[in-house]
Amino acid sequence: MRQLEGKVAIVTGGGGGIGRGIALRFAREGAAVGVLDKNAAGCDRVVREILESGQRAVALPADVSHASGVEESVVHVLSTFGRPTILAHTAGVMPTGTILETTEEDWDRVYDVNVKGAFLACRQVIPHMRSAGTGSIILMASITGINGLPGLAAYSGTKGALIALARALAIDHASEGIRANSIAPGTIDSPMLHEFVAAQPDPERTRRVFDAVQPRGRVGTIEEVVNVVAFLASDQSSLINGANIPVDGGMSIKGEQPRF
Repeated sequence: MRQLEGKVAIVTGGGGGIGRGIALRFAREGAAVGVLDKNAAGCDRVVREILESGQRAVALPADVSHASGVEESVVHVLSTFGRPTILAHTAGVMPTGTILETTEEDWDRVYDVNVKGAFLACRQVIPHMRSAGTGSIILMASITGINGLPGLAAYSGTKGALIALARALAIDHASEGIRANSIAPGTIDSPMLHEFVAAQPDPERTRRVFDAVQPRGRVGTIEEVVNVVAFLASDQSSLINGANIPVDGGMSIKGEQPRF
């Protein structure tokens, strides 16, 4: 029995990276998946992958920071598959820099996508979860929201906010059968990491530094993150609510910061 059989899920940021991995895994586990992403081509590619595997999905090209787009996306999922009872919010942007190096435009954009996007998505799906009497919300935080990392001030702030938001959602909606948790990946071999590394003066050295600070000597994989998200989306995690789960290979315990 697939662990998400018959469920309906929405994945923000599902057009690439970790979000793509989550959308594909949800579909393999039996869920009908709404793939929401600002990148319409990315949405279409992921949906095509799911459909070609014989599973169900629909593309939701929308900017998660715009209320109207999120509302229309949820209505589309509702009319196509029924009530969504799983939400994985993975949409995110990562401007680099200290506070002094961060522009007001970058600050606003990272909070609009990472935090406001979570607010808008949750506000739309929770009424449907409430009427279904069940729901699982997974917010994609980061180790930066726990320990912080050098040169990621604005991004780190948003990830700490998502950890706190998951806890607030959990306590507000537990009696309605809705759970909310966050996960905090460490350094993951993903497009976001590749873009960050490529932008550094010495990309090869930067990647070696990231590997060196990992307790096991290598960064994590998308599949290792997806495994945890799939578990939190399933009924197997029914007693886990309001938690923040580090998925970092022990990096947050080691406490060593990458220095470039």
